[in-house]
Amino acid sequence: MPKRTPSEPRTPDPSPTPKILQFKVWLIGLSPMIWRRVQVPASLTLRELHGVIQVVMGWEGIHLFQFMLRARRFGSLELGARSPDVPLSELRLRVGARFRYEYDLNIPWEHEVRLESRHEADPGRSYPICLDGDGSCPPEDCGGVSCFLAQREAWTAPETSHNFAVLVDFVDQLALKRGTRAPIDAEEINDVQEALERLEGRQGWQGNPFSRKDVNVRLSRAEYLDLMHQQW
Repeated sequence: MPKRTPSEPRTPDPSPTPKILQFKVWLIGLSPMIWRRVQVPASLTLRELHGVIQVVMGWEGIHLFQFMLRARRFGSLELGARSPDVPLSELRLRVGARFRYEYDLNIPWEHEVRLESRHEADPGRSYPICLDGDGSCPPEDCGGVSCFLAQREAWTAPETSHNFAVLVDFVDQLALKRGTRAPIDAEEINDVQEALERLEGRQGWQGNPFSRKDVNVRLSRAEYLDLMHQQW
């Protein structure tokens, strides 16, 4: 794969009130919905929007991507798609327009992207910016929508309740032995360690928690410019 040089931040729109586009992005096929709302300059390219979506959704930028827009494909060089280095302003998107963004094309994560509104830039705000969102991003390479849903539901399975019961019982035993010289049984400790490991593994299936504050810190550092090229 040809080596790509990370891009520098684009030169701001010279007009006094550059246009800002507000998008809502959500993962298709998941309930409860996993979604984000972002505002970006119209001067951003589709490739840069890819980087922004990676940051706000919680992906790691390690797979190929493509946008499906008006029967045209823009995306990774390896896919033979059109170059995504086209400014959003040139796409002439109307408010309400929807298009598809796909990430990890082996088992695609499909995102719906909708242009909600256009705004003048707020001089006291830096862009891109995440305004809102909800839902944890699925872990990378977890097997797609069906596997992620199955793993997420496993958090409420009887096996999980049993693991919590082991921990509660151990805490109760410690409380009873408080102030005595009674030793802690080595087998009990082993059971607790195994229960903690199982719970930690199942917790990882829930995905990466969404934090708007953390996302905006990453956007302010222009991490999206690195993620838009970070793939293999």
